Amino acid sequence: MNSEQRLDELEVKLAFQDDLLEALNATVARQQQEIDLLQQQLRVLYNQFRASQPDGQGSGHSLRDEIPPHY
Repeated sequence: MNSEQRLDELEVKLAFQDDLLEALNATVARQQQEIDLLQQQLRVLYNQFRASQPDGQGSGHSLRDEIPPHY
């Protein structure tokens, strides 16, 4: 194989790697957007849950606090 063929093969490989890198970057960016959206939705659900708890039970009370003393 001569130098020109080797150079052509390297250029082809580089082009494929560039395409792959762009695709991976797009995937990571999309996944980060999805993670951000899921975190936002989780915060909303958590706040709704806390607001639905009667008389502050959503603020640090555990089920263990409600077990009768004879248990």
